[in-house]
Amino acid sequence: MGGDVPSTFGSASSSSRSNGQTDKQVERLPMPSRNPLPLSASQEAQVRDIFYARVRRQCAEEIKAFAECALGRTFSVPFACRAPHRVMNNCMKLHATPAEQDAAREDWFALRMERARERERKARRKAEQEAFLREWWGLPEKDREEARRELEKLNQKERVGGYVGNNRLRDANEAAAKKSKLLEQARLERDGIDRDLHT
Repeated sequence: MGGDVPSTFGSASSSSRSNGQTDKQVERLPMPSRNPLPLSASQEAQVRDIFYARVRRQCAEEIKAFAECALGRTFSVPFACRAPHRVMNNCMKLHATPAEQDAAREDWFALRMERARERERKARRKAEQEAFLREWWGLPEKDREEARRELEKLNQKERVGGYVGNNRLRDANEAAAKKSKLLEQARLERDGIDRDLHT
């Protein structure tokens, strides 16, 4: 991830989405680090989808020309559309660079707030639908503990770079306490030996 990569698509103020949201103002966060952060498999898949969309956007004319050539053909596509296919592949190879992948990763990080709002909206909609169905069918309400856990899960931030698990943190704290206790014992023993030598 050498230097700064200029973003050619998706300026800081607009984003083009496939779900009908176009030219909408979105809040973009800066990249947390210039070093690659480890992402989960699903997060890497999201980055890959952004990367593929960026490459397809840059080669849209070539892809359209190949699609028009292939329209209505079956077995003859490899022969009749060889030239448009090569042009399309060359364009995609030209634009599918590590720099473009880095730019896609930056876009993914920049749109964290939008993803969090979307996740929250879906969770609230799900809760509303579940409450409606429980009322409709006369089912008992959810117990408060389960509702509280779902609310906590909803308020959690997206994991980027991983967190230390609670048991690992507890083990680390126990190990640190044990180490300090051993050091204290060693110091006391040493002080006891030093006193014996001076008397």
